Amino acid sequence: MDSILKVQNVTKHFGGLVAVNNVSLDIAKGEILGLIGPNGAGKTTLTNLISGIHWVNEGKIIFEDKDITLLPTHKRCRLGIARTFQIARPLKNMTVVENVMVGGLFGEKRTLRQARMEAEEICSRIGLEKLDTHFDKITVLDIKKIELARAMATNPRLIFLDEVMSGLNMDETRDMINTVRKLRDSGVTVCIIEHVMSVIRELTERVIVLDRGEIIAEGPYSEVSMQHNVISAYLGEDA
Repeated sequence: MDSILKVQNVTKHFGGLVAVNNVSLDIAKGEILGLIGPNGAGKTTLTNLISGIHWVNEGKIIFEDKDITLLPTHKRCRLGIARTFQIARPLKNMTVVENVMVGGLFGEKRTLRQARMEAEEICSRIGLEKLDTHFDKITVLDIKKIELARAMATNPRLIFLDEVMSGLNMDETRDMINTVRKLRDSGVTVCIIEHVMSVIRELTERVIVLDRGEIIAEGPYSEVSMQHNVISAYLGEDA
């Protein structure tokens, strides 16, 4: 496997709580990887460690053969790691396209005109319309796409999508699934954290299951979903 990211024996604790416990994983270039598990399993904490929001207590994080364990968030972003957040926070005093421009201007020597042109191109790719509309006149799907587009504007090679399908209806979910596929087809590696198993089943080539900060299963969803420990910890008998 040609890896874009290697997590090696990473542990994170907050006081007496071990949120991530000796986790090792590889993400292959060009794949869509699913990261699943119950609430509190450590999925978002692991993403925060990789993106630099939290520091690891033990272990290493290697991105494109470079040790980034001690790099701050903004330097990891400039290397090509982007992420969205469970709770989207668009800048409410800005328009749709201005929200996306923020990502393009971060740490880059671009003019406002260049940033707008690139933001408009990204919005066009993912079907984000009404670019000069303000926050109070857009849909939930638009908010999700703004969050995604802003991350894309940083020109990532690896992107973590944290519950981008939550709160969407069936048609909106289908739209977002197609958007994620287009993102991968453009050359970006994707790791998607999601509780909607129909999305994981359809989108991913491989899944990693976390429970209580540890990896309990890894492989294609069709195989992982049949494992007793995964059913017991997360999926339930109806998965």
